[in-house]
Amino acid sequence: MNFLPGGLCLSVAVCWLTAGVDASWWYMGTLGSQVMCDNIPGLVNKQRQLCRRHPKVMRAIGAGMQDWISECQHQFRDHRWNCNTTARDHNLFGRLLLRSSREVAFMYAISSAGVVYTLARACSRGELDSCSCDPKKTTGSSRDATGSFDWGGCSDHVEHAMRFSQGFVDAKERKVRDARALMNLHNNRAGRKAVKRYMALECKCHGVSGSCSVRTCWLAMADFRRAGDHLRKRYDGAVQVAVNRYGTGFAAAHAHFKRPGKNDLVYSEESPDYCVRDHESGSMGTGGRVCNRTSRGVDGCDVMCCGRGYDASRVSRTTKCECKFHWCCAVRCGACERQVHVHTCKGRT
Repeated sequence: MNFLPGGLCLSVAVCWLTAGVDASWWYMGTLGSQVMCDNIPGLVNKQRQLCRRHPKVMRAIGAGMQDWISECQHQFRDHRWNCNTTARDHNLFGRLLLRSSREVAFMYAISSAGVVYTLARACSRGELDSCSCDPKKTTGSSRDATGSFDWGGCSDHVEHAMRFSQGFVDAKERKVRDARALMNLHNNRAGRKAVKRYMALECKCHGVSGSCSVRTCWLAMADFRRAGDHLRKRYDGAVQVAVNRYGTGFAAAHAHFKRPGKNDLVYSEESPDYCVRDHESGSMGTGGRVCNRTSRGVDGCDVMCCGRGYDASRVSRTTKCECKFHWCCAVRCGACERQVHVHTCKGRT
């Protein structure tokens, strides 16, 4: 498994690894948890201790890592910066993580959210010995806008996942109380809160002929996309900050900027334009990226290609077609090949 240069890891202590590389490294359990945890680069002592005590939790985090990398790539799929983590670009990606830009703020937040979501889901599924469903919501009654209900089912134990995530993820940042660490802690917390924000009550009705005279309810996390969408909006409204003179909190970087709230993402460094490949800034550039010739948005060739122009080509694509319903329960389709125009940005890739 390829790590970022110099063993660089995010404070999630789960390296942003190259997409397409599996998480098999996390399954070194056959060597013992101590050997596994001693071979994770960049962990501080507290993280290694938690790793040794909870090897199954570490494996769950590793297994869920691709989910939040994919969510990052979905949110920025049509932008110059597209959260690219391919093997060819993992050195550039490592350079990007050294910056304090709003893109890095988003990565910290989405990673932190991903750890919470992954652990809470693993708890509810019974995959971990250290947790299960939320024990505070298994018995008793409560009320919502519809009326009274009984707690039952399996409520996602998000509070437990948030506590573990905070203790493990934030440990590295708490060792170094500088401006970057303060920002990372703030963005980590915003990510955790994004998962809890979209928990919702789910209920099952009981009664004669489905009358719903009695309801059994539980709290469930929404799809991770909801947290991703929320953090993407926070990225758009991220606040540029400077550390106050006491080194304990933030002040807006400019007098006309708002003071950041607990749910905001914060950054201190302006982003590059990501137009050209640049090792110093960690920019992958947009050379070779597919663009939309007719769009005037960020995915359009004028914006995506930064005025360099684009190449046009015709490619063959196979799609399903001539689908027919067959009694009783099958839909069968043919395969049709069609020629489509593809436009890619000029420039070095």
